[in-house]
Amino acid sequence: MASSTVENYLKQILLLSDGATGLVSMGALAAALDVVPGTVTTMVKSLAREGMVDHQPRHGVQLTDEGRHIALGVIRRHRLVETFLVSVLKMDWATVHSEAEQLEHAISEDVLNRLDALLGHPTTDPHGDPIPSARGKLKSQIYATLATCVLMKPMRVVRVTEQSAEFLQFVRENGLLPGATVRVAERNLTAGIVHLKRGGQISTFSLAAAGRILVEPVP
Repeated sequence: MASSTVENYLKQILLLSDGATGLVSMGALAAALDVVPGTVTTMVKSLAREGMVDHQPRHGVQLTDEGRHIALGVIRRHRLVETFLVSVLKMDWATVHSEAEQLEHAISEDVLNRLDALLGHPTTDPHGDPIPSARGKLKSQIYATLATCVLMKPMRVVRVTEQSAEFLQFVRENGLLPGATVRVAERNLTAGIVHLKRGGQISTFSLAAAGRILVEPVP
């Protein structure tokens, strides 16, 4: 059974690759884990010896089939726990990420499967992140964002990719939880801002913040 440290590395590699199979730079991995590059290099070499990653010096790292299997399991546990904490325990969606970070390493497969059944086998967590299936399948998501979608067309929020409590609170205060409908009234690339229209209200987001909110056209 992989240690929590190993699981964190494998999960982060998968998240940084956005579910694809491309190489993740060592610098990006170090930044995501908030450790120095030397620590990442040592750990990645160890993971490579164990057959969990393919390390290409000066180029980056990618998961092997074994590493991807473990990473998907961690992400599945994390997102199901978040869903349970919000749906059943009624915890704040802006704070459950840190709780799930701890529980994702402790919950057993049996308990996880029971949680999955209790929740009705959800396919996404409260933030709209896809939940891997029990067989390790992760549904690909290709969506526009509020920074790139068509202007003045009704769009439904499907996913919020930034998990910090501050950003999630900001999103909630502006009524942009998954399922909400919004229109982008104007996008000023020079100023780096986006004007959103929801109901009769206009709100202003930075392009960077708008790029973290995924949307799809309302049918």
